[in-house]
Parts: sequence; structure tokens; C-alpha cells
Amino acid sequence: MSQAPGAQPSPPSVYHERQRLELCAVHALNNVLQQQLFSQEAADEICKRLAPDSRLNPHRSLLGTGNYDVNVIMAALQGQGLAAVWWDRRRALSQLALPRVLGLILNLPSPVSLGLLSLPLRRRHWVALRQVDGVYYNLDSKLQAPEVLGNEDGVRAFLAAALAQGLCEVLLVVTKEVEEKGSWLRTD
Repeated sequence: MSQAPGAQPSPPSVYHERQRLELCAVHALNNVLQQQLFSQEAADEICKRLAPDSRLNPHRSLLGTGNYDVNVIMAALQGQGLAAVWWDRRRALSQLALPRVLGLILNLPSPVSLGLLSLPLRRRHWVALRQVDGVYYNLDSKLQAPEVLGNEDGVRAFLAAALAQGLCEVLLVVTKEVEEKGSWLRTD
């Protein structure tokens, strides 16, 4: 079947979960892996494994609404045979070997609001970035739809802007082999 002249090809199917409760870590994991692999229940199980004797689990919200910490993300990725590598913000982003990276998970400050009222508070928010069919996307669960970042230059520009704002942490999601060899870092 041919397309009409001037018609744009349909965009690739990009998996994107939207924000619910304080489950941004769960959404970031599923978005970076491009499928629903994790749920709130699965994240809570990881929390219990990480702190089995704790009455108040330090890896999630006291209210049970999510707000999972980096340990939960790292354990979830390990369970999938993957690894999370902290990006050292002192390195130039040109040293990042993006083709060796499955995806990125950022931890960013995020404003707090009650309905239309914005409060002068900031909380932490997990955001996934991922390449699908040669195009990088911002898969922030607070977005209505995935945001196109474009090619490697586009994702590097996005990362540079996020890191320049301060208080941004970047996790590289890589295979165990890439982690062990350190091949997420360019040597040329």
C-alpha cells in the first residue's frame, strides 16, 4: 500500500505511561524498557527485599503512594539483567557513547501543585529518555505524549540543559556487558 504524495509516515509506536500517584519511578522503568514490566506491587516487593526488617520502609513513601528511591530502580533493572550507571556530571556529554546505552533515567526537581495552585516546594521526579527507531524521546510520565528529542545531538542538548539547572542526576541504563566493560564511555 503506497502513501499519498506529501503524506508523512506514521510515527513509530512508542510506549509511554502517564503519571499516577507518586509512581514516576515505576513509569520511568516501564517507559525506558518500552513495556509494562513493573507495577506498584512489584516495586513494593523490591522495597521489602531491600529493607526486610524495617517497619517504615526507607525506599518508598510512608503513605504507600510510591515515591521510590534509586535503590528500587537499580534493583528492578538488575532483575532484568540490566545495570544502572551513574553519569558523572563533571564529564563532557560528548564522552557518552549513546549507541551503547539502552536508555536514560533522570532524577529532576519537580514543582508541587494542588490542582491549579502551584506550591513553593520541589519534589524529586524520575524521567525516562529512550531511543525508538533511531529517534530519541523524552518519556516523562507527566507529559501528555512522548516528546521528540531527535538525534544524539538533541538528547545531549536536553541532558546539558537538565544538568545545567543543577540537582539533576542521570542514570544510564545499560546491559551488564556494557557496564562491566565500561563501554558506555567513549575512549576516542
